[in-house]
Amino acid sequence: MSVLRMASWSYSEDFVGVPPLIDEAGREGAEMGAAPVKPAVGSALRLLAAAGQAKHVVEVGTGAGASGLWLLEGMSDTGILTTIDIEPGITNVARRTFRNAGIPSQRTRLINGDANDVLPRLTDAAYDLVFIDADIASYQHYVDQSIRLLRPGGVLLIDNMLYGDRVADPAIRDKATVLVRDLGKSLRDDERLQSTLLPVGDGLFSGIRQ
Repeated sequence: MSVLRMASWSYSEDFVGVPPLIDEAGREGAEMGAAPVKPAVGSALRLLAAAGQAKHVVEVGTGAGASGLWLLEGMSDTGILTTIDIEPGITNVARRTFRNAGIPSQRTRLINGDANDVLPRLTDAAYDLVFIDADIASYQHYVDQSIRLLRPGGVLLIDNMLYGDRVADPAIRDKATVLVRDLGKSLRDDERLQSTLLPVGDGLFSGIRQ
């Protein structure tokens, strides 16, 4: 990659500034082992939520609430974010993050539990957007459930789909990389979705439910 291309990539990654509350939540999440989404990913979440006027959103992987704030900024003013995380401490920090940001409590539904168990209990075709940023090993199950949850025209977003730049190198064959690479290919060919892979952050898969 040329020096200019690298400079352009770096410029675009930082093109949208991070609001202070989101920056603070991201730092706190990182300290707890929950890496926040990159600014370019967060701004893409906000943009896509706004473009679809999303009112009902599911997030798999709450972190400290940074990605949730990006989503809520783009969602309808009456929209409800349902966010799922297996770690109680993370859930509690995210709840405080949303409260400090002035988000009315009725606009967030924080569920502490295993998304493998929680997602099957959510209603079919009832959501405008689903964002996945959690345990890589469970991505396939999360995706299967997410497609069921999305209404026609709803958007599926999956973070880390370049997996630290490992997916693009066919010589890298560890289990996690192969899982992400194969998942991306299967989603690309899935007739239920119109999809693309955005080269922001660590790779953001985006698909519209047909």
